[in-house]
Amino acid sequence: MAKKRHDELGKLRAEIRNITLDIITKAHKRMKLSEQIGAIKGNLRIEIEDENVEQEVRRSVIELSHTLGIDPAFSGRLLNMLLMESIRLQQIQHKKIGNDHLIPTHLSVFMKAKELESSGKKIIHMEVGEPDYPPPKKIRKSLIESFNKKQYHYTDSKGLLKLRQAIAKKVGHGIEHDEVIVTSGGRFAIFSAILSILRPGEEVISIEPSWPAYREFVDFAGGKIKTLGTTIENNWTPDTGQLEEMIGHHTKIIVLNYPNNPTGKILDKKDITRIVSLAQDNGLYVISDEVYSDYAFKGFTSLTHYEYDRSIVVSSFSKSCAMTGFRVGYGIADREVISKMARIQAIALTSVAEPMQYAALSAIDYSPAGNVKLIKERLDLISEKLSNMSLDFISPDGAMYVFPRLKGLIQNDAALVGKLLDLGVAVAPGSGFGQDYTRFIRISACQPKKMLERGLEVINSVLFIH
Repeated sequence: MAKKRHDELGKLRAEIRNITLDIITKAHKRMKLSEQIGAIKGNLRIEIEDENVEQEVRRSVIELSHTLGIDPAFSGRLLNMLLMESIRLQQIQHKKIGNDHLIPTHLSVFMKAKELESSGKKIIHMEVGEPDYPPPKKIRKSLIESFNKKQYHYTDSKGLLKLRQAIAKKVGHGIEHDEVIVTSGGRFAIFSAILSILRPGEEVISIEPSWPAYREFVDFAGGKIKTLGTTIENNWTPDTGQLEEMIGHHTKIIVLNYPNNPTGKILDKKDITRIVSLAQDNGLYVISDEVYSDYAFKGFTSLTHYEYDRSIVVSSFSKSCAMTGFRVGYGIADREVISKMARIQAIALTSVAEPMQYAALSAIDYSPAGNVKLIKERLDLISEKLSNMSLDFISPDGAMYVFPRLKGLIQNDAALVGKLLDLGVAVAPGSGFGQDYTRFIRISACQPKKMLERGLEVINSVLFIH
């Protein structure tokens, strides 16, 4: 009897092996077909991604899944992996025939500007959100004390208990210290959160224009990002009805970023409530990037207000306390997610540097009111100058940026960014925040007024006098 069972096991394993090899063979054939499609699209100058074609394939796969009795969520993840590979192969073909180029981002412009500065060129930095004012004075004292007290060792991967307790108390809404993790900047909080809960092939919905790192994180995790575009005509307000239609079996996360980078938009409470309701109805996680929440010039409702058990709120000390180089951020989530994020941080970084955590602790009760007032004055100045140029933009509700639409002789962001760099002014291209925003630029208010005025004069000259 045992021999018969072993023989049966051997046959089943052999059959699985043969089917697996057949799947790989067919996947290879599919890849070759994708390359051919990419070449044809390149010659015809057709966009790589076609939402209508993708949806047709998705409907067929879901229908077949139901017929076969397969979990549509599994089929959807598998399909997404195949679609992502098809896109990658088609992009390669575009590069071969010269139709593809790297989309510039605020960081790539920043690095280019730094390179020009190293060669002696003076640059007005209006491309990055790095405050020009210093951190609170108490930070210097805190760093000296950390050294004197020998507080420069490894810490718990979740962060210093004192700091987590202080953050929990500041945030309120019943948050406990074990629902807080201190991370290497807000960036790593979002990255580790996505890596903790997203499986390959699952989907993340992001509202554009948005910080480009979200897409990079999802790509790294093997997921697929779907974007809900907003427009200047609709005051950058997302269509929650369209968002509902985008949610499928394989959707796992909705990412929010308000006050928004790059538009400065703050969502009305009714819109956030609707998004949270959709997440609850579909069992989705909501990651809320609230790094700019201190720079809110109108009512702002944090996701913590809803006490939703699948919410992940991220913030940092970088903007409010001008501590960008200290790399101290934090995430707030349920204990299970925090434990997963801590494991990722332990693998990648061990922990945030202990002196930097004590610096953050000393800044926990710091009021950024003066910084907020300064940024608001600068944004008002930028807005006034842009209005005089007759450029379209929505006055920001918060954050540190204005996101105008281009007019004049140059209506392409990459061309404008290049010309401005030649003239010593760095701005962020709109296409870095979404492919539909090539006619926009992001202007940062993190420079003194005189520098901003000078930079805006150069922008005006290139747009209208060139």
